[in-house]
Amino acid sequence: MKKRMFLVIGLIFIIALLSGCTEINKPITSESEGFWNEYIVYPLSLFIIKVAEFAGGSFGFSIIIVTIIIRLFLLPLMIKQTKSSKAMQAIQPEMQKLREKYSSKDQKTQQKLQQETMALFQQHGVNPLAGCFPLLIQMPILIGFYHAITRTREIADHNFLWFDLGAPDPIYLLPLIAGATTFIQQKMMMAGTANQNPQMAMMLWLMPIMIIIFAINFPAALSLYWVVGNIFMIVQTYFIKGPEIKNAKAAGNAGGAKK
Repeated sequence: MKKRMFLVIGLIFIIALLSGCTEINKPITSESEGFWNEYIVYPLSLFIIKVAEFAGGSFGFSIIIVTIIIRLFLLPLMIKQTKSSKAMQAIQPEMQKLREKYSSKDQKTQQKLQQETMALFQQHGVNPLAGCFPLLIQMPILIGFYHAITRTREIADHNFLWFDLGAPDPIYLLPLIAGATTFIQQKMMMAGTANQNPQMAMMLWLMPIMIIIFAINFPAALSLYWVVGNIFMIVQTYFIKGPEIKNAKAAGNAGGAKK
């Protein structure tokens, strides 16, 4: 989990780094050269424009529709991530026993703990990195969205609801919604596991805070993409993990009642 946390932080840093380079000041057109421009940025820009033609000329509605299409495309990976999370949750008691058995901090004991942990993963068919695959795929899409929006003037200058798509939200409402939906989505994914793993509990709060900070400075269209994607994930997670979420909530209420 610690490795996953560092991976998330590293990927978000890469977004911030790449968002300030790669010909950011040059408009994206069919003549733009380079793998990044030809196969990611321009297709996304063109896709948003074409969908907008069927959405009454609204690029805001177009981004919502495109986001849903992308999420449907990623759905198999997201389901795999959820199943991996459930499998990881199921072996938490056994992992806790291993941590207690190899509680010594010396190098030899820790190596033995890692070996036993990997054997446990193999025994139950758990891939601890499976939860990172959807994130790895989403990052290029998110960076591509940034460039497609900022380098396509007709999209960047378009007004939707109370904000311009190419500028940060002036009242910071969308970043707050992005952070809140990220928290809810992660809370549902971690139902029943956060109390067992302090690192996951920390991630539950760290990720939404980071999303808010970046969303405040990035174009509102990215926040819109993130919010719609989160809502999609919340609905998906509810249907996949509904019983577990209800059980975790019931257990929490029972614990509160005992107190």
